[in-house]
Amino acid sequence: MPKHLLIVFHSKTGNTQAMAEAVYGGATDPELGAEVTVRLKWARDADDDDLRWAHGILLGTPENFGYMSGALKDFLDRTFYEVEGELSPLPCAIFVSAGNDGTGAVSSLRRIIGGYPFNEVQDPLIAVGDITDGVLSQCRELGMTLAAGLDAGVY
Repeated sequence: MPKHLLIVFHSKTGNTQAMAEAVYGGATDPELGAEVTVRLKWARDADDDDLRWAHGILLGTPENFGYMSGALKDFLDRTFYEVEGELSPLPCAIFVSAGNDGTGAVSSLRRIIGGYPFNEVQDPLIAVGDITDGVLSQCRELGMTLAAGLDAGVY
């Protein structure tokens, strides 16, 4: 039975979107051979049914005023009580497009996802400044790692 990987992100400038698309590309790479179904959703379009569907989740955000984006926070606000007590622990990873150092966005996300049954299984991927080919490669690797781990039953 294939596992389900949910990627939820917000982007204003396109940087986090490029990262999310690279994560998706890695998770769906046919050479990976993983039997994982992947959904890539804007935070405004993701909901509690997506969380019930998922076996793993990746959260992407720009750094806004040293915090996660309001849209990603809204997704978490809209879904927390709706899924409370319904989810098995989900492996989770975070990616951030930052103009500063990204640590505020990561720490704010960690405070909230600690209330969900989300278990961080990878270090956060923080891209400071321009989204380079190297950053996109790291994003692909992040997607591949989560998909492969789900497929292999590691998470």
